[in-house]
Amino acid sequence: MEISSRTFVFFFFSLCLLSSTSLSIENFHQAFPIVEPAPSHTKLQLSREGLEAISRITTPISAVAVIGPYRSGKSFLLNQLLSLSCYEGFGVGHMRDTKTKGIWVWGTPLELEIDGVKTSVIYLDTEGFESVGKSNVYDDRIFALATVMSSVLIYNLPETIREADISRLSFAVELAEEFYGRVKGEDVAFEPSKLLWLIQRDFLQGKSVKQMVDEALRHVPNEDGNKNIDQVNQIRDSLAIMGDNSTAFSLPQPHLMRTKLCDLKDEDLDSTYVARRDQLKKLVASIIRPKIVQGKTLNGKEFISFLEQILDALNKGEIPSTGSLVEVFNKDIVERCVKLYNERMVRLRLPMSEESLQSSHETAHNEAIKAFDAQHFGRQHAKKSVDQLDEQMQEVYKNYILANEYQSSKLCEKLYTKCEDDMDHLQALRLPSMAKFNAGFVYCNQTFEQQCVGPSKQNYEQRLTKMMGKSRSLFIKEYNNRLFNWLVGFSLVMVVVGRFIIKFILLEMAAWILFIFLETYTRMFWTAEALYYNPVWHFIVGTWENVVYSPVLDLDRWAIPIVCIIALCVLYWRCYGKRKHGARWLLPMYNNQKNVRNRERSE
Repeated sequence: MEISSRTFVFFFFSLCLLSSTSLSIENFHQAFPIVEPAPSHTKLQLSREGLEAISRITTPISAVAVIGPYRSGKSFLLNQLLSLSCYEGFGVGHMRDTKTKGIWVWGTPLELEIDGVKTSVIYLDTEGFESVGKSNVYDDRIFALATVMSSVLIYNLPETIREADISRLSFAVELAEEFYGRVKGEDVAFEPSKLLWLIQRDFLQGKSVKQMVDEALRHVPNEDGNKNIDQVNQIRDSLAIMGDNSTAFSLPQPHLMRTKLCDLKDEDLDSTYVARRDQLKKLVASIIRPKIVQGKTLNGKEFISFLEQILDALNKGEIPSTGSLVEVFNKDIVERCVKLYNERMVRLRLPMSEESLQSSHETAHNEAIKAFDAQHFGRQHAKKSVDQLDEQMQEVYKNYILANEYQSSKLCEKLYTKCEDDMDHLQALRLPSMAKFNAGFVYCNQTFEQQCVGPSKQNYEQRLTKMMGKSRSLFIKEYNNRLFNWLVGFSLVMVVVGRFIIKFILLEMAAWILFIFLETYTRMFWTAEALYYNPVWHFIVGTWENVVYSPVLDLDRWAIPIVCIIALCVLYWRCYGKRKHGARWLLPMYNNQKNVRNRERSE
């Protein structure tokens, strides 16, 4: 009983713990962290509260992010854009350390209708860079993540634009060079965020904020060839090219007492500031567009999935890079292209020649590369994805090479074994025939040549040539001896047949002549080897070959059936032929003397 009560208590506390962790947020009218610094404070990690606030959004999302140095008024600016006080909106800090850690999101999106589509606009507050106790890598990751996430990127700068502020845009420039140069209408990785230069300054000294930005982006003389200046000048050139995707706006200081701003109402703020702030709201609303990723808008859950991909890519390596982002967006494309390559290669019928396989590989490879070129993201950094694609296709190709070698070896071995069996069969012919052996020899060669393909062909060709050469030599060596013995036996059989069975004197005489020639004449005048070179022997051999084997009749196969048929015919004649028709022959036959005498007496 005691054990069961303990079990119940444990179950109850576990249930309470699970229910407490799964409780959803009830009040979304507040800011939530969406990305937090990892314990090492060099990488980033996702926060559950912010993800829950975003996941409930079902309409297309657009994000407005504010970036800039710490203590530059980013949180206060966001509260002003959202028409919120400091006490209900983003936290505003007046101390020397930064208030916002990571990236925060306002839990209640602003609903706007953009191009006839209801869009949820979320506002993001980012941790200021250049604060004490942080690494530059951490600042770069915050900057990079905000650049990728946002549809509108507000670069909040106090007073002026410094060299360091331009250098921080290097990631945005690389993104522009890698992703934004694609043709409109195609599936793009993600559309560029609109860059809004926001200069908080009271006096512009007779210049417009646009002129101020243009001056900051002009080339800096570099007569000494300083690499850092060259790098910043390259960023300036790229930002100038991105001019149609950026705008500039100036905002005066809201009040001289900056530490009291949270306690002041609009009527207490500078009227010029209030007017410019309202203009800024309209400007931001006019340039907001839904976040487009790979050709489609994102709802809350899709935006979170996109964020997880980006964060994983940016956390790779020691520093965030556009190359890691390119790999993320090209990963699916690489997989599709490898699948396309596989679909082309699987159509091949193995085995095939190495040249044909190589040609098919190159055709499928070029088709996959062409498909990748039409779909891939990134320009310079896409080379790594191309290398990955090529490496994966080469691995598949290696498997096809091995499969082709195996299938080729299997097929050629089968053909070789069949030829070997055919040669053994030809060696054991009942009626030796050079013509039949040559026909089988040629047929085996032709069949092997036509059907054996692939990398194993050359090796098996050499084995086949050696095997068939030995078989041919052995057959020729035995052919004359076997034919001689067979003809001797055949002549004796014909003597018996002509004398006692059909009693055909001419057949018997021919058989005796052949027997005497083979056994007596040849032994008296020629050696056995000399016989094989004699024209008479050649005539006999030629006649034998014509009788034994031809394309129409193969006596080695049909000899027994033919002999049986002839034997039946002779038997029929012996039993019934004489009674019905008498023994009238045109050729000389053996006559029965007793029958002759009986006929004379009767007369």
